[in-house]
Amino acid sequence: MKSQSQQQTEETFGFKWKKRETYESSAMQESLKSWLFEKYFDGDPSRVSDLFQSRSIILDAGCGSGCSGLLLFGDHLQHHDYLGVDISEAVNVAELRFAEKKISARFERCDLNSIPEHYGQFDVIFSEGVLHHTDSVENAIVELSKRLRVGGKFLFYVYKKKAPIREFTDDLIRDALTPLNNEEAWAALEPLSKLGKTLGDLNIEIEIDEAIPFLGIEKGKYNLQRLFYYKICKAYYQSDFNLDEMNHINFDWFRPHNCFRHTPEEIKEFLDKAGLKIERFHVEESGITVIASK
Repeated sequence: MKSQSQQQTEETFGFKWKKRETYESSAMQESLKSWLFEKYFDGDPSRVSDLFQSRSIILDAGCGSGCSGLLLFGDHLQHHDYLGVDISEAVNVAELRFAEKKISARFERCDLNSIPEHYGQFDVIFSEGVLHHTDSVENAIVELSKRLRVGGKFLFYVYKKKAPIREFTDDLIRDALTPLNNEEAWAALEPLSKLGKTLGDLNIEIEIDEAIPFLGIEKGKYNLQRLFYYKICKAYYQSDFNLDEMNHINFDWFRPHNCFRHTPEEIKEFLDKAGLKIERFHVEESGITVIASK
């Protein structure tokens, strides 16, 4: 039985991924593709092939509209078997997007902790920005690892705990959106997205002469928008994105009730509990990217 938070999260992503016009522009696709390759493979697309055996079975756990899987695996999907699972109606969007690209794939609407046994085990499990939207990141890592073949690879990205004011505003805004429906929440976030654009368009750098530890701010030079974004409140900005595209990213963050953040030490503990060996552990301000093997 789904928790109330998981039900709300399911509805959130079913809504978001249907809005294809907010994430399918060439600017947004290229930006996401570049970020995926950077965090998983240091920007080297040739390293993707190292994941696969002669014909691997890929599980995209929480595939959404298939956006990240298509961008990261690309032409490799023609030579391996892909299963996309998602708790939301987004699987229907993913199925359509794969068909449009003439890529053969299977899709199943289900909780990633309850993937039908008949699918067996997988050579590659990919879960991009999903595990933190379950009821427990720890349980999701442990349960998915049980479906990984010995020698298989588990790739995932999860949110990292942020600076204290940023953590406060994250939860403040998320709670304020709770009584609203998805359309209302989308509209309510537009002023925040406009603020991010205003700050970004200024393109101002400032110097912090001394670290401010209790705010999680280190000494150094910062772009004003990025300082605000990482330390005060997530108001996304990218110069070649339109307002709807920036709002898509802010909605993705603030709308789901399940949105857990962890320290790198906690994620390492979860991996150890799951019996996984860390092959890559890439920590950024925004999150933690992992490649682990069994």
